Amino acid sequence: MGMLDWLGRPREGFKVDEGRWVMLDVETSGLDPRRDRLLAIAAIALRVDWEHKRLSVDLGDSFEVVLRQQEVTAAKDNILLHGIGVQRQREGVAPELALRAFAGYVGRSPLLAFHAAFDQAMITRHMKLHGEAPPANPWVDIEYLCAVTHEYVRARSLDEWMRHFGIECAVRHQAAADTLAECELLQRVWPRVAAQCAGWADIERMARQQRWVPRAS
Repeated sequence: MGMLDWLGRPREGFKVDEGRWVMLDVETSGLDPRRDRLLAIAAIALRVDWEHKRLSVDLGDSFEVVLRQQEVTAAKDNILLHGIGVQRQREGVAPELALRAFAGYVGRSPLLAFHAAFDQAMITRHMKLHGEAPPANPWVDIEYLCAVTHEYVRARSLDEWMRHFGIECAVRHQAAADTLAECELLQRVWPRVAAQCAGWADIERMARQQRWVPRAS
């Protein structure tokens, strides 16, 4: 799946875990998914009670890993942004082990992220790079769910959506904190999402609708 595949598709025969979703965020050495390096992944599970239309964050079911780097980015501005210092980059988990652990953690859960195409492209490229099969799990961009349920909100970036809903994040641009903020964002739009959806297939359908809805400017 390339970075232009904005809605990831499961491989044939892949059965999605409808009751457990995984929200994730990555930290990288830059913004080019074709060249920059994956530094860290953080993920938190969400529990979905479809019968009662409830979505809850399961903080006890979380994942975080820093990948060991062969070439350490020591640029001060870069480190200040993602908060992963030189020592942590050097002492991280071997990439192949970190990515294997991530794949084991997500299991059959659908994957969600804000501007998910970037996270998907980074994880897919690095898993292939280290001899691991990319997850077959479907991906959905939660910004699309925000946009289709709040079509007249003038927001595009995560910061703009957080401001709209009054969500605070103590440490922005650090994977674990950003993931928690994204979980809270999804919870804010969940009542409108749940009103139109009865399962994961409906979530994918709703995300696809984003390309047709008017956006405030």
